[in-house]
Amino acid sequence: MSTIHWTESSTHRCAHWHSESATPPPRTVISADDRMKADTAYRLACEGTALLWRGDFHNARQLLQAMSRRVDRRPPPPGDSPADAFHLHRRARGHRARVLGRLLVLLEDGYRLDLRRAPEVRRACTEAYGPQSAPMAVSLTELLGVIGAQQWRAKGVPVPALGARIHPHYGVFSPVRGEYVDLVARTPLPAPAERGSGRRTAFDLGTGTGVLAAVLARRGIDHVVATDISTRALACARDNVRRLHLTGRIDVVGPRLFPEGRANLVVCNPPWIPARPTSAVEHGVYDSGGGMLRDFLAGLAAHLEPGGEGWLVLSDLAELLGLRTRDELLAGIGAAGLHVVDRIDTRPRHPRATDTSDPLHAARAAEVTSLWRLAGT
Repeated sequence: MSTIHWTESSTHRCAHWHSESATPPPRTVISADDRMKADTAYRLACEGTALLWRGDFHNARQLLQAMSRRVDRRPPPPGDSPADAFHLHRRARGHRARVLGRLLVLLEDGYRLDLRRAPEVRRACTEAYGPQSAPMAVSLTELLGVIGAQQWRAKGVPVPALGARIHPHYGVFSPVRGEYVDLVARTPLPAPAERGSGRRTAFDLGTGTGVLAAVLARRGIDHVVATDISTRALACARDNVRRLHLTGRIDVVGPRLFPEGRANLVVCNPPWIPARPTSAVEHGVYDSGGGMLRDFLAGLAAHLEPGGEGWLVLSDLAELLGLRTRDELLAGIGAAGLHVVDRIDTRPRHPRATDTSDPLHAARAAEVTSLWRLAGT
């Protein structure tokens, strides 16, 4: 494990460094407390110095907010094209994350946060990180994300298509955008194979929280196999399957993309943006080079029963941003020995679609999410 070093009360100290976004450990770390001014903290953070907070927890949050306001004073330029705007926006978000990520806290033995007015974080950290082996330093922004994730996990996210709640784990994309779930909930199911037992089977690839596998099981699919390459997602999906009393209908397997065998229906909701993710949860949105989409198309025909269908749930946001073209998508479908049976479209309902302050507002306002029904040629 990486280590950070600092001096406190004339004593040299060190701690393990942990970053979910794989940020390298800061080379320079100084102790900071309630006497630290926001302008000084911002300047030091921009210069690459990390601040290990030893004061009041609520004051640390206020300092983080003050640093955030200073970062946001310089919005990214608009860009000459949608692709330029996207890359400039990502670069600005990366800079923001690096600067704010230099305000650190120390998690002592047992994930104890030894700061005045600090919340109890043991359960949240254990759920996110697993058992602790040694004291470790993390950014305050990451710890706040861990705390927020534990709250979401406890109360769950309502999914009208299920009439139930899904409980996302830390680092697993939450089904807060309901339009893609509704597409899977209302598209007519393919008929079971003429030969065989007449049972309907389905694969849910990249299951995440398991929400689509649960929707398929509730719609009458007799056996669903849900997969993911993330061990966190596999644990999350198994937890939700158990909560929904669907353990006899859904098997969660992995880490892998395709399970063995064939199915009447293969569903995949891959990350929509072909760009490099910078954190665990971003893997649900960003996929470097569009690798998951490409692998799904390449392997689909070999995993479909005769007369079966593959359902590709995909937003056209990447096309609107100039990161992928519709012709490239259709060419990929054809090259995989597939053809389009139908396409069902819906418009987004999330707040960002109407947020005119968003640098990518024009693309988000025009976005369409589609369920592509694919079959072998």
